Amino acid sequence: MSQPALPRHSDWIETLADAGSREIIETDVLIVGAGPAGLSAAIRLKQVAPNLGVTVVEKSAELGGHIISGAVMNPVGLDALLPDWRDLGAPVGPKVTRDTFHFLTGTADLQLPGQMIPPQMKTPDAVIVSLGDLVKWLGEQAQGLGVDIFPMTAAVDVLTGENGQVEGIITGDLGVGADGEPKSTYAAGIGLKAKYTLIGEGARGSLAKALIQRFGLADGHDPQFYGLGIKEVWEIAPDRHEPGRVDHYLGFPLDDATSGGGFAYHAEGNRLYLGLAVHLSYSDPTLSPFGEFQRFKQHPAIARLLEGGRRVSYGARAMTSGGLQSIPDLAFPGGALIGCAAGFMNVPALKAIHNAIRSGMATAERVAAAIAEGRAHDTLEGLDESVLATGIGAELGPVRNVKPLWSRFGTLAGVLLGGFDMWCEALLRVSPFGTLRHGKADSETLKPIQEATPRAYARPDGVTTFDRAASVYLANLSHDEDQPVHLRLADPSVPVRENLPRYGEPAPLYCPAGVYEMVEEGGAPVFRIHAANCVHCKTCDIKDPARNITWVPPEGGSGPNYSGM
Repeated sequence: MSQPALPRHSDWIETLADAGSREIIETDVLIVGAGPAGLSAAIRLKQVAPNLGVTVVEKSAELGGHIISGAVMNPVGLDALLPDWRDLGAPVGPKVTRDTFHFLTGTADLQLPGQMIPPQMKTPDAVIVSLGDLVKWLGEQAQGLGVDIFPMTAAVDVLTGENGQVEGIITGDLGVGADGEPKSTYAAGIGLKAKYTLIGEGARGSLAKALIQRFGLADGHDPQFYGLGIKEVWEIAPDRHEPGRVDHYLGFPLDDATSGGGFAYHAEGNRLYLGLAVHLSYSDPTLSPFGEFQRFKQHPAIARLLEGGRRVSYGARAMTSGGLQSIPDLAFPGGALIGCAAGFMNVPALKAIHNAIRSGMATAERVAAAIAEGRAHDTLEGLDESVLATGIGAELGPVRNVKPLWSRFGTLAGVLLGGFDMWCEALLRVSPFGTLRHGKADSETLKPIQEATPRAYARPDGVTTFDRAASVYLANLSHDEDQPVHLRLADPSVPVRENLPRYGEPAPLYCPAGVYEMVEEGGAPVFRIHAANCVHCKTCDIKDPARNITWVPPEGGSGPNYSGM
């Protein structure tokens, strides 16, 4: 990805904008986000309409730098996009040879019989992948077809026409100081105009969030729900490594009221992909997902894998978990949401890459057909149906009640009921529960701190467990500290005035990167933001009980630069 970065605009614009006096570059189709959805859309556009101009902008310094996923991939999406991907040398790891589900108690590891596992949770021909490596490869395939890809380019706002239709994006300025004033290196962002703009920023993207609100795309749908996935890559001893082995864990370290689970995927080269996903619907304000992940690694079933090993990477990212009920309308005037910007995660199977690819392809086909008809900047009517018809609807429909049951009844009862529901869907093609609705949004679920029993997390040992500072170091962060803070407080007094007395100010606990800190100065509590630590997981934008924190893009190229995630 050697193309020079376009200029970009680091100052968030609260309202959708016109181009003003900015330089304008025009293309046929503009895609925001070089993830599996965005790059699949770009490739498919060139496959069906080679003469279209297709431009992809990506905020990370290089493709794959902000991508993080487990990841066990269902290959059906890649099969549809590039049927000869194996011959083309796609960087895909071993085929899954063993997929086991476990329930952990404090010390025991109970393997669940394979016959109990509903078919919706099994994936024939699944492969273990580094999504970052796969995205880099997809970028090469897209460039080979003539797609223009610009990394280090943050899309900070959308361009709108006279009737409010989306006509492109504004990129962020370079060289703006922390005081908001231009530095000697200042370069203004530009406008990128297109006939259609596809938003593939991933879960809780800033543009997607604004567009969903502006066009009422979530009206009539449940709110989106999220989990925080924390992942480490380890090099483990050869005698403890089984290429293709996949293990999923329920139970410890999470209590019955906190949904989520762990995973351990044995990739190539003695690599172990180890992680914990915690659904952000949890209610205990003293819970730390990062702390729970350290506890997970201390369980005998996990600790024995790590003995003699070496941690090489760390990262964290929010992921969608609302399922079918939470998918918003996909099309808006002038473009569409694709991939995890909309949310196509199969929660019980913990898989979304193939659905991101499917959504990008289906949307690309509709866009190419519209342009061929001479259309631009209109709404792609019926897009939802086209995307769901790719297999996404057939997959997500039979698992739609798993997350609501888990949230309502806790892990033990919720998982049993969810399993029963999935078996009914598999055998009878009907659910005894119909379609359950989700409850409160993730930001509304915390109980007052007076009702919680404070949790205590042990000091890290520096061998298996670590603190946030040592972990974030492995994320290869790059933030120019002399730039505007990209974590915006609508009211700077809220953390101390409201969140602290009611919830103990949970931001330092739910953040997996040490961005937020509550300190005492002159005998009074002070809320600090260390924006340079941010790994762009978006948890604060989701979980803050006051909805006071807004994540906006920093300068393009800022943030983590993950390797092998």
